[in-house]
Amino acid sequence: MKRTILLSAVIFLVTIVSASFGQSNKKSVEVLYFKANLACCKARACNALQNDVDAVIVKYFLDENIQFNVVKLADEANKDLVEKYHAKSQTVVIVSKKKKKENSTDVSDIVANYSKTRNKAKFENEMKAKINEILKM
Repeated sequence: MKRTILLSAVIFLVTIVSASFGQSNKKSVEVLYFKANLACCKARACNALQNDVDAVIVKYFLDENIQFNVVKLADEANKDLVEKYHAKSQTVVIVSKKKKKENSTDVSDIVANYSKTRNKAKFENEMKAKINEILKM
């Protein structure tokens, strides 16, 4: 009986340690969409663009560890992020973190081009390629 309890405790501890170790080696990716407080008609366009960026993540990277976050420029709590990435309205930055190492890629040019051309297929392909590139880093 004591052996069974001891063996169960050891297995439990090994499981916890291996789970903790496995999580620390995983890469997390975050897509930051910077957004300003805009007038109604401009806000609709900004919201549509936000939804299109989010849709790419949902469509192609549902099984990956990717978070989509909207960062409001006017919010004082986001001041450091805004300064760090020199963000303006509709700035999109992909940030990858592994252990203590952080890499970021500004993909605002892809988003701006899509905003002008409305070529959704090209936009999805370029965003997908950038995210895949970051996942492989």
